[in-house]
Amino acid sequence: MKKYIIYFGILVVGLFLGWLLFGGSSKKDTEHNHDVISETNQMWTCSMHPQIMQPESGDCPICGMDLIPAESVSDGLLADQFKLTENAMALANIQTSIVGKGNVEGNTIKLSGKIAENEEANAVQVSYFAGRIERLNVSFTGEEVRKGQLLATIYSPELYAAQQELITAASLKESQPALYKAVRNKLKLWKLSENQINQIEETGKVKENFPVYATVSGTVTEKLVEQGDYIKQGQPLLKIANLNTVWGNFDVYENQIDRFKKGQEVLITTNAYPNKEFKGKVDFIDPVLNTKTRTVTLRVVLNNKDDVFKPGMFVTANIDGVTSNNDQVLTIPASAVLWTGERSVVYLKTNPDQPIFEMREIKLGNQIGNDYEVLEGLFVGNEIVTNGTFTVDAAAQLQGKKSMMNKEGGKVMTGHESHLDMEETTSITNENNSNINDRISVSKDFQNQLKVIFDDYIKLKDALVKDNSKNVVKESKILLDNLTKVDMKQLTDKVAHNHWMSLEKEIKASGTSISKTSNIKVQRNHFKHLSAHLIKAVQQFGVNEKVYVEFCPMADNNNGAYWLSKEEKVINPYFGEAMLTCGEVKQVIE
Repeated sequence: MKKYIIYFGILVVGLFLGWLLFGGSSKKDTEHNHDVISETNQMWTCSMHPQIMQPESGDCPICGMDLIPAESVSDGLLADQFKLTENAMALANIQTSIVGKGNVEGNTIKLSGKIAENEEANAVQVSYFAGRIERLNVSFTGEEVRKGQLLATIYSPELYAAQQELITAASLKESQPALYKAVRNKLKLWKLSENQINQIEETGKVKENFPVYATVSGTVTEKLVEQGDYIKQGQPLLKIANLNTVWGNFDVYENQIDRFKKGQEVLITTNAYPNKEFKGKVDFIDPVLNTKTRTVTLRVVLNNKDDVFKPGMFVTANIDGVTSNNDQVLTIPASAVLWTGERSVVYLKTNPDQPIFEMREIKLGNQIGNDYEVLEGLFVGNEIVTNGTFTVDAAAQLQGKKSMMNKEGGKVMTGHESHLDMEETTSITNENNSNINDRISVSKDFQNQLKVIFDDYIKLKDALVKDNSKNVVKESKILLDNLTKVDMKQLTDKVAHNHWMSLEKEIKASGTSISKTSNIKVQRNHFKHLSAHLIKAVQQFGVNEKVYVEFCPMADNNNGAYWLSKEEKVINPYFGEAMLTCGEVKQVIE
């Protein structure tokens, strides 16, 4: 019995020592395993392509850049929401404001413009008879002239002969009054006065040189002839502008047009006189929109008797009391809005106590000063980012959320999924190619001519890939030369003919721009436009071979740009060696 008690005691002591020695390590192992699990949950993303999410570090499957650790998703956030740290908020100086209604009454719209000559008061001084300028009395542009002032003297063989005719006809005016009257009228057509004609007739002497007098008062803005020049009848001699009144021409954007009307009072300011304001009224609103700037010209006539305004001077118009159809409108600062194409977006702070944000698409109305009207997307009381908006957008992109450049957001893809998604897009494009691109039927001969242009384009693209600006110029000139050799007679269909005429004009313009510069950045900018129009041409007419349309989202200052390729492999012409593989296949043209 005593022996069993000893064995039992030894067993208890052994268990106790085992617990002391190995019990803590089990906990440590558990903690270590937890850390391993935590580490394995770390995802990696690309700073330029945040839709890429991979479970381990490596290279981005799109652009080849090193992946960076992705921030973990905060618990309790919706799919499109993301959170910033207080430190990040402070470093980026991110500020928010509460959206409220603003009264349009009393607000001021500012317009930028330039002083121009009043075309209604301008005049061109011409010579009414042909001859040689013996003396020009105007020495320089900017000289003031008065009506009736002697501007020039001209020797005119025709006028010399006409004076002799008058002297002869004067002796026959009793017997041939009709002839006498006709000769006098001929001299009147040359703007000789009655006194000048009577003086010639009375003295019986022919004048060799005849004066030209100013018909208006004003400032000489341009000399069109020099002393000793031979001139024709009706040829302009001088341009004279009356600067007692001038025009202030201002650009008005199309979403502001409905806010202006003739007769509105305008306050004009200029840097030349910073402490003065000048009053004027809207005299004219151009009925034709400038399609390049998307503006119309608003004209204000200004009194300039004190010679305050100089043509070419920059001025600002302040127009008060601009009203809208709705007296009360929702307005936000312009600094809060990000634009991408037709979309306008802001970032909403969804939680007043925490830095949690979400992108919101909105619809804007007119611009009023430094604010924009909001027609849709926001409500009174919403809190939005008004300073540091680009920083917040960058954070959204890095976390794979909805952002300015990532419209869908909320979706992360592994490198494998990204590759599959690309293949799926290409497959869909192939199946619906004819429906999407509306292929126009043309002869194979025309397609072969277009293929020559396409081959030249590929050589130009390859030169951009190698950063060889000299070869870019060379290949662009070859492309332009072959473009002139395209036989338009091959296009018998009127629709095809009109399409090609429009595209050829744009291709020629872009190619010419490339050929005239050796700056590789400028060449790439024009190459973007060349690619856009050639893509349309290949889509509509075809070149008898498979062509790949490829896209880089980082080109053109992150606006994205397309190009054509003969191979599926992405070789980016917009960055050269810096980012050769950045991009993806967007379409396959069979």
